[in-house]
Amino acid sequence: MITLLQFISVAAILGVTIVIAWLLAPYVTGVFTGKSSPLDRLFGPLERAVYRILGVDPQRGMGWKEYFFAGLFVNVAQMALAAVILTFQGSLPLNPMGFKGLSWDLTFNTVISFATNTNLQHYAGEATLSYLSQMTAIQFLQFTSAATGICMGVAFVRGFVAGSKDLGNFYVDFTRSITRILIPFCLVAAVILVFLGVPQTISGYRAVTTVEGAAQSILVGPVASLVAIMQLGTNGGGYYGANSAYPFMNPNPQSNILEIALMLLLPTVLVFVFGQMLGKKKETIPILVGAYALFGIDLAIAFIPAAPQGAGIETRIGGFYSVFWTVVTTAVTTGSVNTTLSAMHPLVILSAFMGMLIQSTPGGKGVGLMYMVMYVVITLFVVGLMSGRTPEYLGMKITGRDVKLVMIAFLVHPLIILIPTVVAYAGGFAQAVGVGTNSVGFTQVLYEFTSAAANNGSDFLGTAANTPFFNVATAVVIFLGRYVPIGVLLALSGSMLGRKRNPEAGLKTDGLLFSAVLVGSILILVVLTFLPFLAIGPILAYLQGHVNFFG
Repeated sequence: MITLLQFISVAAILGVTIVIAWLLAPYVTGVFTGKSSPLDRLFGPLERAVYRILGVDPQRGMGWKEYFFAGLFVNVAQMALAAVILTFQGSLPLNPMGFKGLSWDLTFNTVISFATNTNLQHYAGEATLSYLSQMTAIQFLQFTSAATGICMGVAFVRGFVAGSKDLGNFYVDFTRSITRILIPFCLVAAVILVFLGVPQTISGYRAVTTVEGAAQSILVGPVASLVAIMQLGTNGGGYYGANSAYPFMNPNPQSNILEIALMLLLPTVLVFVFGQMLGKKKETIPILVGAYALFGIDLAIAFIPAAPQGAGIETRIGGFYSVFWTVVTTAVTTGSVNTTLSAMHPLVILSAFMGMLIQSTPGGKGVGLMYMVMYVVITLFVVGLMSGRTPEYLGMKITGRDVKLVMIAFLVHPLIILIPTVVAYAGGFAQAVGVGTNSVGFTQVLYEFTSAAANNGSDFLGTAANTPFFNVATAVVIFLGRYVPIGVLLALSGSMLGRKRNPEAGLKTDGLLFSAVLVGSILILVVLTFLPFLAIGPILAYLQGHVNFFG
């Protein structure tokens, strides 16, 4: 259990982050509602130049299909460009270490992973990628994937706004997400990270002689800029294979706290944006309270055992903040790690599973909000069945088609998680990378595909999973886990356009009572769906007395 001082520190970090998110929300809302800003003079000419080059009419709105496929086309084109860079990096500049190009299956996995905001890494960055690859193929995709998530979330909200005729223009939203949100926010974050000791350079690795007289390479590079977008954009893919457990990515407790706050910031901002765009700020209550109540439950589960110590725990961070980070990084689908997951207690891993399976605690920026509204629709449908009333949300009747769409979005994840997990064992692919069939081994493989499906990216296997099966299988799961739910939920939002509204009808959804019902329904849905598999994974490992996952 945590001490009073530790509880206060957690509450302070969360409280300050929520307040900052609340303060930033009007600015972000203005970015997507066309509100004039003093920054128009700076960004306006650049954005208009982009629209002219692309031949985009910024005034033309899109329906859900056009919006979704515009985003999908842009993302796939970016994957292709990144694939060329990674494949031929050995012949390209900014490669002072002389790294060769990646294999086809690792390239396939990496570009899909980073273009979908998943950032699952089956490679060690500092020993595999050139500076050009890190700054273009990797950081480039981290910006664009984060922007895509923001755009899809904002477009989804527009469908619920009274009077909306379309979901907006993807190309406009995408451009403004990068120029007005991600670049300025990341610039501030990167400067602070440099001040805290994170390196930012394009010089080659430094060869030094240690005090004992041994030769050692100091692995540096453009690290601060990557960490900024990695955490702020809920990406998670790090410059080093050890991710934020590596001292240059996360050098001290101050950087650790900052990076935790960065992960939570944009997902929380978009919760406030939801209410502001609707013109009903009270509708933020069930989304925000529901998300952080579920997050609090995850924290409570993770803090039941004593903070882990010893092998795998970074001493400069400590077991308590390692556990806190693990819960945060899986709650917001970031996937970065500041310690090895194998050092974590089974209950901490169970908490991580809950964050990835629910995906809205508060989830990734944009997509987490979409999932929470999905749960709201499911909850209203169930309550309507129990009370004999037609379910309604924001004054609009929820139809049978709406319920079918949200159930498709919910059920796609069990399928793409469990099927490849079974195939990995049935085909001997798990055993081939040294994973056993006991509770520890099953947890590791189940976690791999859960992380991929949730677009989280944290995993137990690391570079051991750099095999054709795991590279291709996780890439397919990542792709489906990203685009199927987004497409289905955008279809739900698009169906709301022009729907008749009766503001006085339906269950009140802007209070704490509905928040409690919402939390309960989410827990029941997730637990009923995944409990059998969690029972033979982390729960069984706990009952068997394991204190970590080193086997």
